[in-house]
Amino acid sequence: MATSDLEGPAVRADIWPSLPLEAWQDTYATLHMWTQIVGKIRLVQTPWFNHSWHVTFEVTPRGLRTPPIPHGTRTFQMEFDFVDHQLVIQDSDADQRSIALRPCAVADFYSEIMATLRELRLPVHIHTKPNEIEAPIPFEQDHVHAAYDPDYANRLWRILLQADRVLKTFRARFGGKSSPVHFFWGSFDLAVTRFSGRPAPPHPGGVPNLPDWVTRDAYSHEVSSAGFWPGGGPIPYPAFYSYAYPEPPGFKDARVRPESAFYSGALREFFLPYDAVRQAESPDDMLLEFFQSTYEAAATLGGWDRPSLERPVSTTGRATGHVERSA
Repeated sequence: MATSDLEGPAVRADIWPSLPLEAWQDTYATLHMWTQIVGKIRLVQTPWFNHSWHVTFEVTPRGLRTPPIPHGTRTFQMEFDFVDHQLVIQDSDADQRSIALRPCAVADFYSEIMATLRELRLPVHIHTKPNEIEAPIPFEQDHVHAAYDPDYANRLWRILLQADRVLKTFRARFGGKSSPVHFFWGSFDLAVTRFSGRPAPPHPGGVPNLPDWVTRDAYSHEVSSAGFWPGGGPIPYPAFYSYAYPEPPGFKDARVRPESAFYSGALREFFLPYDAVRQAESPDDMLLEFFQSTYEAAATLGGWDRPSLERPVSTTGRATGHVERSA
């Protein structure tokens, strides 16, 4: 049983807080644009990795952070701190600047970031049109999105902490090629992806305001992907998800667990509502059951070489083969 499952209901409500979409959708939309600005800064400064893994953020004990970003012979990183509510920029010359996270138009936030980077002698030029959304507004022109509720930003971070932890447990069960657990600012979700090792048919593309070649690189090989998403569109609430590309025949009809999981024909993914997880007796066990059963459906129906790709799991739920340190 996971540590979080040993806590009482009151403590668990703090660990797995509620996140009703309608209560923070304006903050969500603004924060999405803010993370895209920072993500695009990393994008233009970092060599291209397969599947766009060079653009992502990682969950930290305080928020979301870029890994180190090269700038000539120097390096810097940027972190959204959802505890003290600031964007922290640190460089390899031991300089640091902070920008307050507060109600602020995207255009003003963009201008402040760029001015701060110039002050640190780290000038960067990015493409200012947001990706993966309909009707994007260039950052320097966006005075529409200007909301920031620190309570809900903090709630999102606390959920990401738990999702990150459980997804890493799930990732450890796989011995084949797998992505890190990382946050994509374009789609605004936390994800981990497993690969069969076989090439996939070219993806049809069609993601709003994202070049098709980027999508085809992301899905160049067969995958089973799972993660957490705050919701939107046909899923108007936060949820965990799992999908396969290419989707094997019979996948949508597969019997997955738990009972509250379902397949969305509109998005071609399985979803597990976040509220079902946060209210469960054992959120960790429910999540791992969902991730495992949907992966098994994708891998079995897709004809993956499961014996060579998977790592045995002990009775504690941990992948075997790890090294224990004795006291």
